[in-house]
Amino acid sequence: MKWAEWAGEEGDRIRADGRWRAIRDLDGAGPEGVLAASGQRVISFASNDYLGLTQHPAVVAAAHEALDRWGAGSGAARLIVGSRPLHSELEAELAEWKRSARAVLFPTGFAANLGVLSTFGVAGRLVCSDELNHASIVDGCRLAHADVRVFRHGDVAHLDAVIAGSDRAIVVTDTVFSMDGDVAPLAGIADVCRRRGALLVLDEAHAVLGPDPDPAIDLAGVEHVRVGTLSKTLGSLGGFVAGSAPLIDLLVNRARSFIFTTASTPADTAAALAAVRVVRSAEGDVLRATLQAHVERVAPGHPSPIVPIVLGDDDAALKAAAALLERGLLVPAIRPPTVPAGTSRLRVALSAAHTDAQIDQLVAALSDLG
Repeated sequence: MKWAEWAGEEGDRIRADGRWRAIRDLDGAGPEGVLAASGQRVISFASNDYLGLTQHPAVVAAAHEALDRWGAGSGAARLIVGSRPLHSELEAELAEWKRSARAVLFPTGFAANLGVLSTFGVAGRLVCSDELNHASIVDGCRLAHADVRVFRHGDVAHLDAVIAGSDRAIVVTDTVFSMDGDVAPLAGIADVCRRRGALLVLDEAHAVLGPDPDPAIDLAGVEHVRVGTLSKTLGSLGGFVAGSAPLIDLLVNRARSFIFTTASTPADTAAALAAVRVVRSAEGDVLRATLQAHVERVAPGHPSPIVPIVLGDDDAALKAAAALLERGLLVPAIRPPTVPAGTSRLRVALSAAHTDAQIDQLVAALSDLG
């Protein structure tokens, strides 16, 4: 059988399971845009641009300035000649933001998790991973030479049992889970790592509204690294890892997803640097307050801007998404294998860039779904 025939048969199986996916072009900036295929104008509740910084004037201007000064690309890996002053400046700002000694940039958040887990997950060690961790963590565990064990979602007692007796284990968890929008029990997990001498890896990609653990208090006595992304809260593209100097230095020298890749573009780097400064300013406080207010209107008491509406059946999720789309609201259906079988859902992602009127439309439409 030729490869094209095999690929076609595999595609047919996906279609038969009702789980075929296709790329959808949205011609727009911010929450509003036009679906290129149909010409329909929609309001998107699917983006991870939580604070709307992809459109912030200072962020866009910084990208333009960097493009004019350094060009479109960096031209090489950081350890060759690809590093620009901007990269080091952004790393210093990120380290300060995360109250860490050092930080290092990666091309994406996905690459950051691959680098962390393949570097520290050496043979003879143990990696303990929450069962609902992001795919980048799952794939990082697969690349690691360590033994990997999965603990039940958010179950601190099970984590403690899994890690018992191990030597220099690694515990890795999302702080906010990308499909449920719930928060990891960080105090309990940190306590296990403290008692067991484990390295704690926190993926904070979706933690725009927290949690934001204080290394001197919440993580005191716990060796840890904090993995983040530049492409969600910060509205740019890339990833980073913040931690102690020895851990970051080792990543620079061992993480293949850092060493063997071209440095982030100057425009992306400058945009992220401007965005961090917005986030850390009084304006950032206002944006987070706006986002929090939107969350309270859609799902009172929910801890994050990711609001799942679990419908269970794949067809039910697809029909609900189609019904919302008829009203001009883009809320994609999320189905297996992205989420476990029987938990297909709508994933509503809120942004500070949404207007009160747009939130009104969403709330009314969700109410009509029943």
